[in-house]
Amino acid sequence: MPEDPISGGLKSGGKKPPGILIISIVVVLEALALLGAAAWYAFELLTGAPVLTFWGAVFTLGLLLAFSAWLFAVGHFLFRGYRWTRAAALVAQLFVLTIGFPTMTGGLVLPGLAMILPALAAIVFLFQRSVIGYASRAGGTQGAL
Repeated sequence: MPEDPISGGLKSGGKKPPGILIISIVVVLEALALLGAAAWYAFELLTGAPVLTFWGAVFTLGLLLAFSAWLFAVGHFLFRGYRWTRAAALVAQLFVLTIGFPTMTGGLVLPGLAMILPALAAIVFLFQRSVIGYASRAGGTQGAL
């Protein structure tokens, strides 16, 4: 199948594979969750919640914000078909699974499932042929695969 020079992916009637949309939505929702956690963490920090070290808490807040920004970028560029985003999205989903499974087995079943199921769906879609074909843009106008 010939490559589309504009999107960098395989031509498929001008449409993105449904898997790209699903993965992008999952990643952006995870970014929003981290942004919400950062906002809550900042609120708690500003209202005087006890912390072991102030600068450690500020560092944690910075990490939450940085990871949120990273996930927003991954979701955006995955939707546009860039190749590097597949690995980044996979790593993010593996991190979510490492939090989701202990959450679920620790007695918080619904929050655990809310993390595990979208992450597993994103992982399955990441390995679909249509997603791999579409997300093969290396940065130029030509596809990498």
